[in-house]
Amino acid sequence: MTDAAPQAPRTFMPTSATPLLTRTFDHTEVTELRHAVASCLGAAGLHGESVDDFVLAINELITNAVRHGGGQGTLRLWCNGPAILCEISDHGGGISGERLRLRERPAPDTAGGWGLWLTRQLSDDMTVQTGPAGTTVRISAVVGSGTPPRAPDPADPPAPNRTAR
Repeated sequence: MTDAAPQAPRTFMPTSATPLLTRTFDHTEVTELRHAVASCLGAAGLHGESVDDFVLAINELITNAVRHGGGQGTLRLWCNGPAILCEISDHGGGISGERLRLRERPAPDTAGGWGLWLTRQLSDDMTVQTGPAGTTVRISAVVGSGTPPRAPDPADPPAPNRTAR
């Protein structure tokens, strides 16, 4: 018998990847972590609605880790080619197979139960590894090939005034 802490769930993050962000969190850090994630995503090339969607998906996983996964978790965020990957791990009791198989949208009047469904909708890919030692969820967002819109520079000449005729 040992006093060792419970083993963390197996991670999907490749050891050769350089993380954009790695942080352990609890309920007191959810808002701050969401802002840090948004900053990292913008710096990594994700823009516009894609940032909003991916931040919301990540927030759902962070919230699930706090509510259902032992009150705390670990977030890892990194780039892999054109994709940005995020992994959230916790030490909860795992997610039931029945819950993982659900793919239908929850009923509109359902309180709770939206997190995994919403995360699937807002990310390009989602992988879950779960068991009695905890859960690790990895999601990804592919960075678009287009150039992100840039904010106007005050030094730029004004745009021509075009009126509809």
